[in-house]
Amino acid sequence: MTGGGVHVRPARADELAQAGALTAEAYHADGLLDAEDDYEVELRDAVRRAAEAVLLVATVPGRPVEDDAPDSGPASDPAPEVVVGTLTIAPYGSSYAEVAEPGEVELRMLAVAPEARQRGVAERLVTAALREAVARGARRVVLSTLAEMVVARRLYQRLGFVAVPEREWHHEGVVLHVLTWDPPPAPGVLVEAATWVPAVTEVVDGWRLGLSDGFTRRANSVLPLGGPPDLAATLDRVEERYAAAGLPAVVRLCSAAPPGLAAELDARGYADVAVTDVLVRDLVVAPPPHPHAPPDIRLRVHDRPDDAWLEGWLGVKAASTPVDRGTARRVLEGSTALYLTATDRDGGVLAVLRVALAEGWAGLSCLVVAPHARRRGLGRLLTRAGLHSAADRGARHAFLQVEVANRGAADLYAAEGFLPAERYAYRQR
Repeated sequence: MTGGGVHVRPARADELAQAGALTAEAYHADGLLDAEDDYEVELRDAVRRAAEAVLLVATVPGRPVEDDAPDSGPASDPAPEVVVGTLTIAPYGSSYAEVAEPGEVELRMLAVAPEARQRGVAERLVTAALREAVARGARRVVLSTLAEMVVARRLYQRLGFVAVPEREWHHEGVVLHVLTWDPPPAPGVLVEAATWVPAVTEVVDGWRLGLSDGFTRRANSVLPLGGPPDLAATLDRVEERYAAAGLPAVVRLCSAAPPGLAAELDARGYADVAVTDVLVRDLVVAPPPHPHAPPDIRLRVHDRPDDAWLEGWLGVKAASTPVDRGTARRVLEGSTALYLTATDRDGGVLAVLRVALAEGWAGLSCLVVAPHARRRGLGRLLTRAGLHSAADRGARHAFLQVEVANRGAADLYAAEGFLPAERYAYRQR
């Protein structure tokens, strides 16, 4: 196995045998499986797990496939991915759910290859499973563990799992301890909307339409608050208004959306253009670590975006798409916020972050790092500085929105204590 970044996702069909063999290998390595234990057959049967539950795998890049032809030049085949960990998410009622109750999902068969340990693979698998559970609307995540699994229990505790002694159970004379995790409260769509206000907001049958000349999807989409008397007619009016503005109709499909909206959007040919996790963390019970800037970095915090902040953000965010600075300022300044800038000693902008404040929440957004300044920990530095600044101004909780496909950001924020609270999708025709 070679090094490289760890990638967690649902297993592909061609990885199932590898995932099953790894699970059995890991159980043997941990002394959880005897040489002739019948349970090994179940551990190796990743095909059935993938069919009846959700089978996640953690992979790393393997060695590139070399072409032995003498004049072939560089290898053209991409490096294969090597499975180094796996975890099963079992819905209530599935054959793999041993202790899950209605509304719960159960984590089973967490396994990491012995040679891949001490690399955070288990933590990435579990945090990915929590995001998947939230996306499925689970009210709780449960798992069973043994008292001697000290390292695993530390991980679970760090992620917010708690022991429930009254749910302990026995299997072949072994006591299994049940741990549970409840999704943290989300800020809610109204708080989120209050931290990123469109240049113009119109109301159609109780739904909020954001219109900002196409500047960001959040400021040019529909918040479908409540169920109108005639869903189809309301969508007709929404589409007409966006067409008149020269914009596509984009609808946020989230917990606030009325029943039947997803089916109506499907019927009209809408498709997901972005799927996003809302991640949250507490700022009172678990204060963020204090930011420590290197000697060659300067941090500034302002109540408005100065020209340097705006250019630092748009220079990365909108490098290939022209943006009207006036519209950008109207959106940014539409809510109370802090603007953090990291500069070098000469004042050159290296990274920026926006922290909006609303109803005790701090909403982090606009984190960008200049290409030449990456891999220096500036994203983490600004995140911690932003959380501290927000807490100093009375924020009790923080949230941010990360597209599911943005694995790097998800890893950064998970390391800073953010946990999944909700998932939503923007849908566009």
